Amino acid sequence: MSTVVLLLVGWVMMSQVTDGVLESRRISAQAEAIAQLNSLTRNINAADSTAVNQQLSQLVLGSNRPGLYDVVLSPIGNSGSNAVRYTGLVDSDSVPQVLESSVNSNDTKLWDTYTVIQYTDGRSAPGLVIGSQLRVDSTRDKYAVYFLFPLTAQQETLDVVQRALVTAGLLLVVLLGAVAWLVTRQVVTPVRMARRIAERLAAGKLEERMQVRGTDDLARLAVSFNKMASNLQRQIRRLEDLSRLQRRFVSDVSHELRTPLTTVRMAADLLHETRDQFDPMSRRSVELLQNELNRFEELLADLLEISRFDAGAANLDLEDVDLRDIVSRVLENHETLLERKGCEVQLDMPEPCRAQVDARRIERILRNLIGNAIEHSEGLPILISTAYDDDAAAVAVRDHGVGFRAEEAEMVFSRFWRADPARARTTGGTGLGLSIALEDARLHGGRLDAWGSPGEGAYFRLTLPRRPDVALAGSPLPARPADAVRVITEKSLVDVGAP
Repeated sequence: MSTVVLLLVGWVMMSQVTDGVLESRRISAQAEAIAQLNSLTRNINAADSTAVNQQLSQLVLGSNRPGLYDVVLSPIGNSGSNAVRYTGLVDSDSVPQVLESSVNSNDTKLWDTYTVIQYTDGRSAPGLVIGSQLRVDSTRDKYAVYFLFPLTAQQETLDVVQRALVTAGLLLVVLLGAVAWLVTRQVVTPVRMARRIAERLAAGKLEERMQVRGTDDLARLAVSFNKMASNLQRQIRRLEDLSRLQRRFVSDVSHELRTPLTTVRMAADLLHETRDQFDPMSRRSVELLQNELNRFEELLADLLEISRFDAGAANLDLEDVDLRDIVSRVLENHETLLERKGCEVQLDMPEPCRAQVDARRIERILRNLIGNAIEHSEGLPILISTAYDDDAAAVAVRDHGVGFRAEEAEMVFSRFWRADPARARTTGGTGLGLSIALEDARLHGGRLDAWGSPGEGAYFRLTLPRRPDVALAGSPLPARPADAVRVITEKSLVDVGAP
């Protein structure tokens, strides 16, 4: 920007200097041309009419002043039968045709223009041409007289000025560049340092701090940055301590509950085996005790699994399996619940869908997804689909039950979260199933997606890499069920009153 400004300023200054120098020379040249023209007119009119051409030649040659100006004399029309064009040391082509036409057409006005003067010895120079008409009273002939003033001195002056402007401009640009570099260095260096410190903080190096120098705004920025880093370090460490304490507490409580739970389980099993000897009320109490102990054991197992995920101690036991076999086993385990709920299961598994996975963990994921679909299906059909491509294998579970809102799609994987806390549960879930399923999917390098719509059901898609060295880039199954668009279209038609 500084270079552009300097170029514009230099151009304006050079234009003004050029116009001033040339205009000054033009005024003085016009005055000198008028004086010489008057002198030529008097001398020719005072000469003998029989030797006009000779007199003209002598006057032209005598009026030439090499270095100051040259004179060119040219007849106009049929002036003189033996009229000759006198040019002296100047080539006649130095006079522009436009100027000749103007002088020939007007016998009173003084004309001028800029040109390049060509000399007979091959030299050339920029010049100013001033022309007018010369009348010989004795013969009534007309001649065009041109005074050619070389502008060599003026050109040299302008060259000196131009070189001075260019030199000053280059020096100024270099100076401005140096100043800009210094200022930028003073401003950018602390910002770059802050960026590096922020990257180190993001990488977990919470002890990093900026150096504070001086008392300017950047120094105050460094102080504020360091204070922010200290607060973040304190808060993060406090949260880490709380998280470690929480994980340890869950793990310790879960392990400590194993021993009394085992004792209670033994007593409950003994009571449950002899329940037929009790009265109806006691027998019902024993059955409720057995069911709640089962739920308690499931909750304890889920808590232990969650603590393993939090501690990073979960491992995979990979094997090459067909996901259709896992789906079949899960459905066999849910036959009683399916009969009680009256749900029909539709399978879309045309081809083997093999992948290297931990079969126990994948079965647990599908057990949670299919169990939730049965519980919330309201007796409507459930569709289970599998598909695969070169890199990924996927299983999708679609129900047409109560569903959930779009903003709850991420919340369904939260621990102990329920869409309707007042809803009665028939399967005795712990509220950790989907959270554990999500962790199992992530442990495989896969993903678990959810879609739902109130009154239209839910759709869960599990996508897994077929090999542990593959990074997922997509899924062979869509993120939304195929009938989701149709449902939305039908609802829109109903809204506008269509039949």
